[in-house]
Amino acid sequence: MPVMTVLPLFIAPAKFDDAQAALAQVQAIYRSSIEHLRGALQRFVAGEDDGQPVRACYPFVRVRTSTVARADSRLSYGFVAGPGTFETTVTRPDLFGNYLLEQFKLLLRNHGVAIEVGTSAQPIPVHFSLAEHDHLEGSMSAERRLLMRDLFDLPDLAAMDDGIANGTHESRAGEALPLALFTAPRVDYSLHRLRHYTGTGPEHFQNFVLFTNYQFYIDEFIKLGHSLMNDPACEYEAFVEPGNVITRRVGTTARPGDALGASPPRLPQMPAYHLMRGDNSGITMVNIGVGPANAKTITDHVAVLRPHAWLMLGHCAGLRNSQQLGDYVLAHAYMREDHVLDEELPLWVPIPALAEVQQALEQAVAEVTQLQGYELKRILRTGTVASTDNRNWELLPNFGPERRFSQSRAVALDMESATIAANGFRFRVPYGTLLCVSDKPLHGEIKLPGMANHFYRERVDQHLRIGMRAVELLRQERPGSLHSRKLRSFAEVAFQ
Repeated sequence: MPVMTVLPLFIAPAKFDDAQAALAQVQAIYRSSIEHLRGALQRFVAGEDDGQPVRACYPFVRVRTSTVARADSRLSYGFVAGPGTFETTVTRPDLFGNYLLEQFKLLLRNHGVAIEVGTSAQPIPVHFSLAEHDHLEGSMSAERRLLMRDLFDLPDLAAMDDGIANGTHESRAGEALPLALFTAPRVDYSLHRLRHYTGTGPEHFQNFVLFTNYQFYIDEFIKLGHSLMNDPACEYEAFVEPGNVITRRVGTTARPGDALGASPPRLPQMPAYHLMRGDNSGITMVNIGVGPANAKTITDHVAVLRPHAWLMLGHCAGLRNSQQLGDYVLAHAYMREDHVLDEELPLWVPIPALAEVQQALEQAVAEVTQLQGYELKRILRTGTVASTDNRNWELLPNFGPERRFSQSRAVALDMESATIAANGFRFRVPYGTLLCVSDKPLHGEIKLPGMANHFYRERVDQHLRIGMRAVELLRQERPGSLHSRKLRSFAEVAFQ
């Protein structure tokens, strides 16, 4: 006799012409599925076992249209590519509620057809059903944990590939076309990875993200964050550090979950810090460390949060003799020798500069340094940034790198910027790079301890203030204008 799978109460698919009602249905299906899994897992951990497999599935969102969108041609998202059926699974409507609501409103407005919401056939892995502080499986024996594999769905990597984002996905005959860049399992996977790598929950991440490759910047950001929390007029509501340690702005009331945070015994691999605003448009800063592998890893996961922009602030080698230590480089092109994205994003794909981001960064440099026009050119150079995966490129023979740098017109070299920009292009997240020259190895000016310490004291604070001012300028842009059409393909998914 076949073993029956235990499923949650069935919620029939339904059509909606109201975005809020569609979101409420997504929330109801997801809540029912998660409660079913958590309840079954709690009983299993308690020792109950009737041998019946337990399953719950993600909600799906579907749109069917027989006409080409009559959307505003200035929009970069919010409409499907043409006639057909388009579908995606969704997760964590508690976290993505405002995002989903915006996508639903745009689809209804641009197509005039109902949104269908129902329960998909994509199982929710039991690991992804656990709440932030649930660690139920830790109390089980190894044998009990092994038995859990037979009764609950585990993460399926085949459901998490980036074929949609990479432009390589091909729907099978009769299968719906994708509606979003990421499936629900892919999103859940990244949300768990973000906790692991950054030491903070995904709910704390803000819509503007600063990446850096030096702890000096983080030290300044921490000092600034605590200082701002002592200012009752500050626009930021809270400052969050690894371990989900939350400092609320003076005069505001602590929330029940604040007490659950605790500083970790050691920092995670890529610690994140968050200056939070009520509308989620604050600033997250992440120390990604050194190297393109880290840069790809963190942006692979931050991308599922659909931030408005991410910017690289870090140090670089100046390649021109006319540059001085402490000068800034605003990247307008990238020479990609980092190699970590060669399969997902071939080298023949150009990575364009985005006007809104470039203008904000240049204006921020001008405002913070109080230099304008021709004088600004003394400390700020716009040009190509080369990124390499070889930290000791200076030791390569025959001047090979030097020749390529010259031919490419590169003005600076680092190990992360091209990766962050290329992954921004790949995942349709606006990007930009502002680097600070910390050495000039081609011209005999290498980092020495005394020079480096003096340089860092002089420049890090200013560089960080420039990055934060650029975020303030980007925040003032018309909603949606940052997500440039340059980042969208000609057969694009509807969700931003």
